[in-house]
Amino acid sequence: MSGRNSNWQDFRRRFLRNPLAAAGGAVIAFFLLVAFFPSLFASSPPNRIDIVNILRPPSTTHPLGTDDLGRDVLARMAHGARISLSVGFVAVGLATIIGLVVGLLSGFYGGRIDAVLMRLVDMMLCFPAFFLILSVIAFIGPSIWNIMIIIGLTGWMGVARLVRAETLSLKERDFVAAARAQGAGDARIIFRHVLPNTLAPILVAATLGVAGAILTESALSFLGIGVQPPTPSWGNILTAGKDNIEYAWWLSLFPGLAILFTVLGYNLLGEGIRDAADPRLKGR
Repeated sequence: MSGRNSNWQDFRRRFLRNPLAAAGGAVIAFFLLVAFFPSLFASSPPNRIDIVNILRPPSTTHPLGTDDLGRDVLARMAHGARISLSVGFVAVGLATIIGLVVGLLSGFYGGRIDAVLMRLVDMMLCFPAFFLILSVIAFIGPSIWNIMIIIGLTGWMGVARLVRAETLSLKERDFVAAARAQGAGDARIIFRHVLPNTLAPILVAATLGVAGAILTESALSFLGIGVQPPTPSWGNILTAGKDNIEYAWWLSLFPGLAILFTVLGYNLLGEGIRDAADPRLKGR
């Protein structure tokens, strides 16, 4: 237990010494706060139509302006943060679970199982992910749950390869041989000895994957086949900005900055976790 506490303290110390990682974590914490408590930032309902205040620029009444239906952009972005971040978390969670199972089975058992699973990974990688998502969404129809599931089902291959590589290395270690000599079965070895030692790279991959999922959802919503109005998301707010970009710059600027800072925050956080968890950096 003391060894685990020491490792955690060492990880936390290296992470906090990385200013970019700490900044990324602060950005993500802010957007999570907005997503869970949107009423703290905007008291107006996100779908309240006000034809008197259509396309009004930022002001004290509407800090981020209004859209083409007079809806408050700040309220829509605050409530849209929950949608965009939820898509990222659920999609990456699904992708991580699938990749984890495939990678563990492939790396631990090897042989024909490894060959079959890795050919499946190669086959999935042959398809351009975004165009595959476009085709499937166009076929089954756009909805927030369809988007989450499709992004998850098309994004697990990188996690599977990462877990497989870690498992191939870990199963040859002395502690696995010692556990097998004591009569431990495959399931116990996988869940007790192999899986815990793959969590650090999985966490890094998942953190970086959330950024990619948010970008994908925003792109789909921008194209009109993602989250459907009147449900707000950063992508469909950008669509309104595209239609009125000549005289309503705020509709493109503010959701674009939200996407930029969220993705940047997750990338910085993921790289910070990777650097802090890398044992080769312990001497820093």
